Amino acid sequence: MREILGRRRRLLSQSGDKGPELIDSALTFATEWQWPVLPGVTADQRSTSRCGCPDPECVLPGAHPFDPGLLAATTDARMVRWWWTNRPAAPIILATGGEAPCAVSLPALAASRALVALDRQGMRLGPVVASPTRWAILVRPYSMEQLGELLYAKDFVPGSLRFHSEGGYLALPPSETGRGDIRWERAPLPGSASPWLPDVEAVVDAVVDALTRTGVSAPEM
Repeated sequence: MREILGRRRRLLSQSGDKGPELIDSALTFATEWQWPVLPGVTADQRSTSRCGCPDPECVLPGAHPFDPGLLAATTDARMVRWWWTNRPAAPIILATGGEAPCAVSLPALAASRALVALDRQGMRLGPVVASPTRWAILVRPYSMEQLGELLYAKDFVPGSLRFHSEGGYLALPPSETGRGDIRWERAPLPGSASPWLPDVEAVVDAVVDALTRTGVSAPEM
């Protein structure tokens, strides 16, 4: 499955406009799953590889909040509907941490191989968000203290792993960014009140072990 399946889902227009799909998905995240979201910056109309924000060297074109800022993220249906009615092409940005999901991300090639290794081990994963360059495994909320203790106990942690916790953010499907489409590599099960998420400890242990045992190179990206 590559898309959100919810009661608000609508058919895309023949023109390929993602507006209806974006607003339906944003409402599903916010109101059904209680994930705080906000609209991200859209790509520059003159060049989709550039961001619409004032930074000419933005490294996350179309995949970050700007106006409104991250603190505006909400689960309020009226606000979400107003945002995407006025900005129908805006990416959906999840404000991670607090009561919302967190994530562990790594480069796409390393992630795809790690998931194969985890499947062979019988490791249960929740939703996995994929961009052309990085994949993010959603996990239960964790604190920075909890993460610090976890990493301190490790002999080795690949430098390419990134952690999206409180104060962080993540673009969600079916957003379009300057680096390409955001999609589900592992979609949430349809009809669930809120997707099941694994603990960060289990995911970090399994990913580090899989990368180490398989010799997968995970360079900084």
